[in-house]
Amino acid sequence: MRTPTSDTPHLLAISDLHVGYDANRALVERMRPGHDGDWLVVAGDVAERVDDVLWTMRTLKQHFGTIVWTAGNHELWTHPSDPVTLRGEARYQHLVQELRRLGVHTPEDPYPLWETPDGPVAVCPMVLLYDYTWRDGTPGATTKDQALARSQELGVVCTDEALLHPDPLPGIDDWCRARVAATADRLAALDPDLRTVLVNHWPLHRDPTSVLRYPSFALWCGTELTEDWHLRHRAAEVVYGHLHIPRVTWRDGVRFTEVSLGYPREWGARAAGPAGPRRILPGRKGAGR
Repeated sequence: MRTPTSDTPHLLAISDLHVGYDANRALVERMRPGHDGDWLVVAGDVAERVDDVLWTMRTLKQHFGTIVWTAGNHELWTHPSDPVTLRGEARYQHLVQELRRLGVHTPEDPYPLWETPDGPVAVCPMVLLYDYTWRDGTPGATTKDQALARSQELGVVCTDEALLHPDPLPGIDDWCRARVAATADRLAALDPDLRTVLVNHWPLHRDPTSVLRYPSFALWCGTELTEDWHLRHRAAEVVYGHLHIPRVTWRDGVRFTEVSLGYPREWGARAAGPAGPRRILPGRKGAGR
């Protein structure tokens, strides 16, 4: 899968590779940049097993000089098929350490600067999770417990409820609030004149969930705490995945791009076939790896 050739490097992004599927794994093996200076952002849901995540990043690093990764819910699952049985924060930190060894930028590292014709932009991978506050799809539910109960009645329950553990915190919503607070502090410490590309596996505001086939699934898609982050943190663009609905939307003049590949049954049904990495921002002409 080759990005169209360009004489200018681009910041590229893709998510939801789900390489547990052979067809998706084959696409990763064929993935190539369009320019030697392209960077690749991988916005979560690479795989459920740690060894599959590492295989993917090693494979991509053969062709992309710079890779920026953030975790999705699938990386954070403690899947029964995975010999790595770490849970919650310990699992996340294990992935961070292993990917650092491969030379991949993680959300715990200094934000790398992408050089554009208009100046540098900080590429900010984030792991913000969700806190069950997007309850629009569960009418009449005013609390988390009510919303979860109603969604269960509707037959919509995310697998996270069985496989995603918040250890050592009591709940995913607690982990979400902790991650949001820590990330907000890091973003606030950036140069106030520096623009950003905000990268989070889950959408930063709830509008993208309005097209979900099952509206109550929005419970597992984000938090109201980040509704204005694209403005507060000077986003040139926001990149996300998770919904498996690749598209571009706009809010307050900021472009929001979902970059998911998705499952073979999804991209196989599209006339255009699987979507490769999406171009986010152009770099300076003549820049190299």
